[in-house]
Amino acid sequence: MALHTSSLHDTREAMKERLSGIVPDFEIDMKAELVFEINRIKEERGAIILGHNYMEPALYHTVPDVVGDSLELARKAAETDRDPIVFCGVRFMAETAKILNPDKLVLLPAKKAGCSLAESITAADVRALKARYPGVPVVTYINTYADVKAETDVCCTSGNAAQIVNALDSDTVIFIPDEYLAGNVARETGKRIIFPVLDGQSPQTDEALDYELIGWRGRCEVHEKYTVEDIKNARAQFPDVTILTHPECSPEVVEASDFSGSTSRMISYVKQCTSKQILLLTECSMGDNIAAENRDKEMIRLCSIRCPHMNEITLEDTLNALRHNQYPIEVEETIRVKAKLSIDRMLAMS
Repeated sequence: MALHTSSLHDTREAMKERLSGIVPDFEIDMKAELVFEINRIKEERGAIILGHNYMEPALYHTVPDVVGDSLELARKAAETDRDPIVFCGVRFMAETAKILNPDKLVLLPAKKAGCSLAESITAADVRALKARYPGVPVVTYINTYADVKAETDVCCTSGNAAQIVNALDSDTVIFIPDEYLAGNVARETGKRIIFPVLDGQSPQTDEALDYELIGWRGRCEVHEKYTVEDIKNARAQFPDVTILTHPECSPEVVEASDFSGSTSRMISYVKQCTSKQILLLTECSMGDNIAAENRDKEMIRLCSIRCPHMNEITLEDTLNALRHNQYPIEVEETIRVKAKLSIDRMLAMS
């Protein structure tokens, strides 16, 4: 959470207290002035900063007013009366905040901050799926852009995906775009899943297959890299380690782990578990953020995968966002209205 200090010296000391052993002192010394200035201007402007769990530690633990996963931040964006909203996350998250707050200024500190998963599917792809499977409800992972959400019946997050699929009164559900999350939802709900090919090259017709969930071949470029071999190697080195995975990892990796859940559920699990050695198979900055708040636990630092898109969000650019309104998010109104319906349904069902 944001530091509330009255001087640069106090900011530097508070950062060292929070981040000792996680962030080197020289880095804290370099970044303390940025943190102090961000918090000063934020209060001056009446702004709010939302920070995703994947932000680097020197940012995550100092300037956001709210930190969390996609669902938590969507809820807070829907509730806030502060303006502007600075979203320290990737573009689709800032778009979600704008969808829920059309009259507020929503700023994304980085010019692009894209997402491989969000870019794996288009609104035209969703329309093609709906044409092929008429009347089948569409559940879309929140890690998508606004035009895709606008073609959707209800959004979901990794934390509520299975719950929302189960809540729908339908024998068949289209679940897009994450291939691995869809596979994990199928496993959790007991549904049979297919991944159709829309260009007519599928070797079998859908009618010949037994299915209840229709998936899409999108993947997160971070989570797809983790393997069962990574888990075997970790257990060989640390027999007592507890391994946590994100549901964007493959079903085989999730099956081989001790716990799988959204980033917020991972954080809660670490706080409550009795294991002293913990390995997170997710974006690696989150391991540092958890380590700073759980000094009694040993976080096994075998993770080396950093999301290049989350990494675009820096303290320097967060300060520039507040100083210069850099970079405003806009969503075309007809798309925004339709996308909001899918997000509102998610919030109501969660």
